[in-house]
Amino acid sequence: MLLTRTPPAPRLRIACLGRPARTLATLRRVGRVGRWGVTTAWAPTRSGGHGPLGIRSPLQVRGKKTRTVVKLDELPQGVVAPPPELLRPPEEDEPAYPTVVLQARRNMQKFDNCVLLTRVGGFYEMYFDQADEYGPLLNLKVAQKKTSVGPVPMAGFPFFQLDRFLKILVQDLNRHVAIAEEFPNDPAEKVKSGGLMHNRRVTRIVTPGTLIDENFMDPYASNYVMAIHQPEPAAASDDASCQGDRDQRPLGTPESANIAEAPVGLAWLDLSTGSFFTQPTTLASLGSVLTRVSPREIVLDKALESGRDNVLLSVLQEERYLVSYSPHGELRQLSDWAPLLESEIPAHTVDKFTDSEVQAGNLLLHYVRDRLQGLSMKLQPPLRHESMHIMHIDKNSMRSLEIKQTIRDGAFRGSLLHAIRRTQGAPSTSLEVINFRQDLVARFIEDEELRDAIIVLLRRSHDSQRLVQKFALNRGDPDDLLRLANTIKATEDIVNLLTASTSAARSGSSPAKDDDCLSTMVGRISLDQPLELAQHIRDAIDEEGLVQQHQIEDSEAGEMMALAQEIVKTEGTEEDSSLLPKGAASKAATSTKKKNPASIRDHYGEDSEVWIMKPGASALLTRLHEQLAALRREKEQLTETLRARLNAASLTLRWTPTLGHICHVKGKDARQPPTAHNNNNSSGRGGNGGGADQPQQQQPAATAAIRTLSSSRTTRSFHQPEWTALGESLDKLRFQIRAEEQRVFAGLRARVVRGLVKLRRNARVLDELDIATSFARLAAEQGLVRPTLTAAPQTVIVGGRHPTVEGGLAEQGRTFQRNDCFLGSAVPAAQTHGRVWLITGPNMAGKSTFLRQNALITILAQIGCYVPADYASLGIVDAIFSRVGSADNLYQDQSTFMVEMLETAAILRQATPRSFVIMDEVGRGTTPEDGTAVAFAALHHLVRVNRCRALFATHFHDIADLVAQHGLRVQDGGPDGAVDMYCTDVEEDENGGFIYVHKLRKGVNRQSHALKVARLAGLPEQAIRVAQQVLQHSGVDISSHRGVEQAKAPASAAVVA
Repeated sequence: MLLTRTPPAPRLRIACLGRPARTLATLRRVGRVGRWGVTTAWAPTRSGGHGPLGIRSPLQVRGKKTRTVVKLDELPQGVVAPPPELLRPPEEDEPAYPTVVLQARRNMQKFDNCVLLTRVGGFYEMYFDQADEYGPLLNLKVAQKKTSVGPVPMAGFPFFQLDRFLKILVQDLNRHVAIAEEFPNDPAEKVKSGGLMHNRRVTRIVTPGTLIDENFMDPYASNYVMAIHQPEPAAASDDASCQGDRDQRPLGTPESANIAEAPVGLAWLDLSTGSFFTQPTTLASLGSVLTRVSPREIVLDKALESGRDNVLLSVLQEERYLVSYSPHGELRQLSDWAPLLESEIPAHTVDKFTDSEVQAGNLLLHYVRDRLQGLSMKLQPPLRHESMHIMHIDKNSMRSLEIKQTIRDGAFRGSLLHAIRRTQGAPSTSLEVINFRQDLVARFIEDEELRDAIIVLLRRSHDSQRLVQKFALNRGDPDDLLRLANTIKATEDIVNLLTASTSAARSGSSPAKDDDCLSTMVGRISLDQPLELAQHIRDAIDEEGLVQQHQIEDSEAGEMMALAQEIVKTEGTEEDSSLLPKGAASKAATSTKKKNPASIRDHYGEDSEVWIMKPGASALLTRLHEQLAALRREKEQLTETLRARLNAASLTLRWTPTLGHICHVKGKDARQPPTAHNNNNSSGRGGNGGGADQPQQQQPAATAAIRTLSSSRTTRSFHQPEWTALGESLDKLRFQIRAEEQRVFAGLRARVVRGLVKLRRNARVLDELDIATSFARLAAEQGLVRPTLTAAPQTVIVGGRHPTVEGGLAEQGRTFQRNDCFLGSAVPAAQTHGRVWLITGPNMAGKSTFLRQNALITILAQIGCYVPADYASLGIVDAIFSRVGSADNLYQDQSTFMVEMLETAAILRQATPRSFVIMDEVGRGTTPEDGTAVAFAALHHLVRVNRCRALFATHFHDIADLVAQHGLRVQDGGPDGAVDMYCTDVEEDENGGFIYVHKLRKGVNRQSHALKVARLAGLPEQAIRVAQQVLQHSGVDISSHRGVEQAKAPASAAVVA
């Protein structure tokens, strides 16, 4: 670098001598006039006037000597920039990889965020760094493919194991997988591509949220992908608010109240069923919605990808959701969705969609359409969640009530859905909907024979929602068509059963409303068009042909497994054998036992056609099969003729991929080629002189036409022009049959798509019948009762039980203690029972269980299920809120008490007079004085502001005194007299033994008996004595604690039997 100096800068003289261009052939760079007076230019090279990168040089050639004088300090510092055209990167030639590797490399560059699986014959393969990274994760051996450029890492697996490895990549590793299939090039494409036999292009991108028909999908759960749209003002405020200190969290601070209430739009769909929903919400409520919907994948605008401190991203990262990014695409408004929907959006709902919902839908539909890579898509019209009359359950309640999974280990077993056998429905807030569901359940409880018959027919049917969606996505196969036909037949039988039962009930003494519910279900089913479709399917598809095709596929898979086992056995180690898929040995053994046919080639031979469609599926198929039968007879005649002519009794007419149509002989017929005397013998068997002379005259020509292609000691193969011509005719005819079968299949698939609306409507009815029959069987087996639902703000439960705890105790041979719950009153003026229960009592005495069981009973009732109680009359609840248990949130720098306060604040802000709230141990994360103050403040707010039904459990016994001081007890009267006090207890004997009394009684229990629980938990004796001394020194009466010293009961005695 040149630097300026203190003394006067010397003058620098730069001269450029003008010479003819050809004398500058070796010159690379000279001056070009710039703004500093220095000339630089790129000179021509020997390659014909182009610079180093092949760009023509703008050299300025002068015919005389020129001189430019500049000061040294005026010279530019650093490297002189080249012309703009030279800054463009050169077009590098692609490495000379083999065609398959080159195609995979291009697809990897195009879909750089995906794991690419490329179909090559009977395998899917990965290359380059993806093979190195994912091969070991999939237990695949990574090999080195030798190429002229160098070794290329590769790993692969047989095509029939695609679902197995997709499960690992997509479901377990949360990766996006691009599947590139191979397509044969037609002659024009071969010429255009330089003679390539196949073109491999990506046909679909599989992501966790866009599964369609993969075998590893959970048949009992929806598979949602959700898009979230955040309006620009909210996003801007998020970014501004997040520039401060990391401890200033957006949610849960007073300064961020506006941010928490910022609107966002949601849209989610299940691609496997076509279900499509939208909902407006806020950032504060987003977590609860996500917990309820449980999307497998979330899509955000591409513009948010670089925003690390966005509030929306922090919410998603906290719950560890898989986030993908996508541009909005060309969809702009609600009308743009029409081509992707099976029917129009109802006119009365169009105006209700908010702009944020529409934008979220635009983003979602563009993303899903891009994942499908051109596949057609037909979704159900979107339903707005706001207009569905569904009970709101926030994420804290979903977790603490263990609706989907247990808190301790996140297992499904032990959850509410497990207790009701995976049968679920949205808890409704509509009395009409709930009563209809209950009427249906009651009808199936009453008629056990009808219930069992419906269950049997439902088992014969298939998930028609997903079946129909396959065809809407242009992915169904003949097996799916048969499954759909069986489902339609089962639906017809169900309709006949329900109709017959309704007719019999009307002639008897059954209640009219039960008949009405069955009649309503029958009336919602449309069978005319579906039955016609099912008949067309059965008339067209050859089920025996499909069975044979599956046997071929199984045999092929078994042969590949046998080959893999043989290679591992001869060349590998025990460790290599462990990498083979489970069941490989059994598949290989099954394959080797099958002797007829002996190979895949025999399966696909010309005499072993497997036709999917019946010959009568179309007029053209009938005609083609007749022609095929005629050609087969001609083949049989030709075989006999050639055997006689060539005196080769073992002669057969065959086709091989390498030799084409050949004549094959074996044994003694293969020892020498056919000669002239063969014709004499054959003519002698002709029995007529004229016939004998004719072959002799043709002998030279016939002999000349026979040329041995391959031979061994026992076989010989040769061409015969007559068989070659006949074989080509057979091949052409088989090709025409295959093409016509595809046309017929496409026609059946089009019929399914045309009947999409009716088929989906029928599927929804079957789903409701499935839920109702399951609820009826559950009620009969577990002694559940029908709850009465009203609009009054009251909850009356007699002999209530916890639906999951009771089952766990029953497995241990123990019983559950039933409890009553009376909240509110049917007549507000007559306040016989408090809206709020303040519950005290010892640890381990069942307070939390009582709180949870009443919330779960309320949810079950509004689903339409019978409930575990002796009697239940419940007022409709619009939302369930729960503050139970303790946990911190280290990711958000939130302590246990902070989390507790955030949950409490959300309840106090959102609960309405129709809500049901359970709160347990509010304020225990701080000092007793502060905890008592906070807990009473929450209770006071529930009574006077929210005015909702609530169960409030605490160990702060002073709260009972504060309730009395503020006149909040029921006996105090007035509009705020709404609190009843109940407690659990401990019973002790004279020997110090004790049991917990889980039965609630009126009153306040000021003893928590904590030392009893500590002793049962195994706290050392010395620690127990120290605790007793502390209590005695503080003036607490420890007489109730002394029994702990003599307590010999095991930990299992902590729960009453």
